[in-house]
Amino acid sequence: MKQQEISKVHRERPCLKELFTGLCLGMMCFLVMWSYLGKEKEKQPPHSLLFQHFAKRHNSTTSVASPADSVSDISSEESESLTRSFYSEFGISSERYSSLQQALYWAGPDTSITNVSTSTSPAHSTFIIQNLKDSYQIGEEIYVTIHARDFSNNPKLYGGDFFQAKLFSSKKASLFGEVMDLFNGSYSVRFLLPWVGQAQVAVRLIHSSEAVQVLKHHRDTDSDRVFFNGYFEGPGPNGTRLNEIVKCNVKWDKNGLQKKGTEDCCCEYKDSRTGEEWRCQKPKSLPCSARVYHSMGGYIKRVTAKEQTFLKQTNKAVNGQKIIFNILPSNESAGIDVREKCRPGLHSPVPAGFYLNDVWTSFVCKTHQFTPQTTTQCLQDKHIYMMGDSTLRQWFEFLLKAVPSLKLMNLHVQYQAGPLLAVDVEHNIDLHWRAHGVPLRCRKTEIANLHYISNEIEDLAGGPHTVIVFNLGPHFTTYPLDFFTRRMLRIRKAVVDLLQRAPATVVIIKTVNTGYKDVFGSDWYSLQLDRILRWAFQDVSVYILDVWQMTACHYNKENIHPGPVIIKNEMDIFHSFICPE
Repeated sequence: MKQQEISKVHRERPCLKELFTGLCLGMMCFLVMWSYLGKEKEKQPPHSLLFQHFAKRHNSTTSVASPADSVSDISSEESESLTRSFYSEFGISSERYSSLQQALYWAGPDTSITNVSTSTSPAHSTFIIQNLKDSYQIGEEIYVTIHARDFSNNPKLYGGDFFQAKLFSSKKASLFGEVMDLFNGSYSVRFLLPWVGQAQVAVRLIHSSEAVQVLKHHRDTDSDRVFFNGYFEGPGPNGTRLNEIVKCNVKWDKNGLQKKGTEDCCCEYKDSRTGEEWRCQKPKSLPCSARVYHSMGGYIKRVTAKEQTFLKQTNKAVNGQKIIFNILPSNESAGIDVREKCRPGLHSPVPAGFYLNDVWTSFVCKTHQFTPQTTTQCLQDKHIYMMGDSTLRQWFEFLLKAVPSLKLMNLHVQYQAGPLLAVDVEHNIDLHWRAHGVPLRCRKTEIANLHYISNEIEDLAGGPHTVIVFNLGPHFTTYPLDFFTRRMLRIRKAVVDLLQRAPATVVIIKTVNTGYKDVFGSDWYSLQLDRILRWAFQDVSVYILDVWQMTACHYNKENIHPGPVIIKNEMDIFHSFICPE
């Protein structure tokens, strides 16, 4: 809020009339200013949960057991100080933080919408191709406008709808189109025409702006709707073994495991290096130190009947000009050719590439297809560390099949969470995969095997023979964005420190897949996390492998775990990063 300086006007010996007039004008100005300040205060967003959490940690010298403890009011000056203090720890300036807020901004209705008939209807919304022609030349661009309408066929007057658009053809060709919100109920999409042949446009409404507000509300206030189990084991009387299962979750916001007023409710586990805190209900008979295993607990669906009506219209096709048009060879060029050699730090444009005959051509850098033989040659003398979720485990499994000499070692662990290890003694390759730390939706697994990614990276020496690959996202969709931002900044710091001591280390970040469509894991949630990831690493010398576009535009039915065709193309880019031509 802008501060205004009011100059004081001193007058000598004013007459009574002038004094009365001055007092009236002064009172009017005061009332106008008071009203303005009140409105501006209402516009101020609530203090970030990150800052609240940070404040609680710095204002207390002992661990506080209650998740229901209220956060004391924080003044604007204190909030600014906390902002500088927290982000400066990770080398993030206030201006840089502001750029994140801009990237995460999402428009929506000015007032609460309670009638589903006034929400965006996929059946009534339409799209048109601007200045449509029968044919184009390769390399040209077309522009598509989407007009959102409600269930009464009235045009929408505000933005915030979540559309996805793509260009595709029957030749197993497809291209991602970024949808730009014009904030007036209309949206614009730009498509590059990169192949010769036929093409047409497809648009889907993933979530209406009203449904997005429902998702946002539950993400920010209802993060414990996914809960986890903690397994405690220990000795009992007469040589018996005691076993107890309790609920666990992140210690972060007001949603937790303890009712306000109760004491000594929980066991708390704080990682000394990351500061991450995990909480479990205290078992009745065993100490907190007896926690042995972790698993997914379950889902709690707190969506109301009214909210469900808004979420019902999810991932629906939008009507429009579904006309097949022709793309002809250009007189100037035979096609689109990317010559730049792959190197860390390259920007991922939109589009980042396209499929043609199920082969992805990258616009980021020059990539090529790998055979089992060239894959083995590329990975020879490499130590490859993969850390993340099951979508990254698909890469590990792909390499096991692509490199016949890689042999999976039996580490006697729960496969879904790892850690997993494969070795190729002949070519001196060791391949590792492990799940990221909690929160993790998985089968029952030893808690000792769940390590935070930043800690793992800090413990690696790095060097020219080391490749680090990580991803993060699907298991964080139910938590406030500040929680994910904190996790990502910890990883960023670990990567920056690693590259300072071992700059020849190859670091590859896999972005978030598309494929989730519900209140527990919507693509809209994933998109927000994807933007945080890109923001955090935009100035770090790493490779960004943009699988968001690759999974969003492919003709196969979307799934959080994509099929072999997509994985093969992702791995070709992975190898091109490690062994650029």
